[in-house]
Amino acid sequence: MAGPTATAGSHSKPSADPAAIREWNAIATDTISTNLGATHPSGQAVIWHGFVSAAVYNAVVGIEGDYAPYKWQVRGPSTASPEAAAVTAAHHVLVTCFPASQGPLDAAYADSLAKIPDGTAKRQGVAFGERAADHIIDLREGDGRFEPVEFTVPPAPGVWRPTPPAYRPFLDTWLGRMRPMALTSPSQFRPGGPPALSSARYAEDVNEVKTMGARTGSPRTAHQTETALFFGGNLVVQFQTAFRDYTARHRLGIAETARLFAAANTSATDAVVATWDAKLHYGFWRPITAIQLADTDDNPATEADPQWQPLLVTPPHPDYVSGHAAVAGAVTRTLTGILGTPHLDLNISSEATDTTRHYDHADQLNEDMINARVWAGIHFRTADIAGRETGSRIGVWTLNHHFQPLR
Repeated sequence: MAGPTATAGSHSKPSADPAAIREWNAIATDTISTNLGATHPSGQAVIWHGFVSAAVYNAVVGIEGDYAPYKWQVRGPSTASPEAAAVTAAHHVLVTCFPASQGPLDAAYADSLAKIPDGTAKRQGVAFGERAADHIIDLREGDGRFEPVEFTVPPAPGVWRPTPPAYRPFLDTWLGRMRPMALTSPSQFRPGGPPALSSARYAEDVNEVKTMGARTGSPRTAHQTETALFFGGNLVVQFQTAFRDYTARHRLGIAETARLFAAANTSATDAVVATWDAKLHYGFWRPITAIQLADTDDNPATEADPQWQPLLVTPPHPDYVSGHAAVAGAVTRTLTGILGTPHLDLNISSEATDTTRHYDHADQLNEDMINARVWAGIHFRTADIAGRETGSRIGVWTLNHHFQPLR
């Protein structure tokens, strides 16, 4: 929502409209989904939002001056249009990352620029937005994206292997070696390993998901099943939509809006990197494998069921740690840090269930996420809890080192 206009004779300019950021976040979400495919079960979608949001943030705060730019010391003209800078930064990063979508991106960019009055402010904003985008693009050069990373651990009790029905190989292994955006390394917050196969904790994990995550015959309530399905869709879309809704309802200014998107998506990006680092390092098997092959785990408290199937299809990468739980932990910790309160006031919708849930507090969201992955039959509870804790640590680190107010 635009702020008050400047008074006559003032050297200030009208407050900028943050709707431009929300509009280009929606465009980014559609572009990423189109290029990856709607069913791509990977954290890869998160990182593109991290790049776009960081460029938009630098473009806006470099002009507005409210917050410290992300890994950049450059300032733009105070007379520049932050809306023009924001849409230019988003467009430039997206076209660079997804050249196949240049046609629709160019058309959307032209529409956005047409809404901004021509003049010096617009020209300055466009020029500074290009600089902000180029900085992020240069910063991410050689960051390990799409580099060949092999998972070579041979199958054995406790070791991940491709799961039915498609038996796909370990997806996007390079994510676990990609240079993070805020962390110093992918393994900076690597948690301790999963429970030993012979432990009572492991047996508890197996038997819980075997009962509560089964496709048929489970004592799950209707609400528990709906929770599993609710978070079984596209988490990236769910969070981006919630961010847009929150910033609009709370009427955040353009710099505040840019900061929320950038901080949340940067911490989410590093949560994905840290998650894939742990998946590569520990390579722990999924519940479907553990339950069907429980007669090989040397644990008398587990019993094999070769026909067992989970409620949802198991994603093609190891169990430990949960990416959904890590991203949720990072996002909620980042948002509560920015807002200065555990009160989130987030509306999250799910395309999988066509329903919307309101979350007042971070703990409620994280608890539902942890339970959802167990009730879906695709994660052990320990992997969810470790993911949530890892994400929370990443959120704290991100805000301690980036996106700080200048005054």
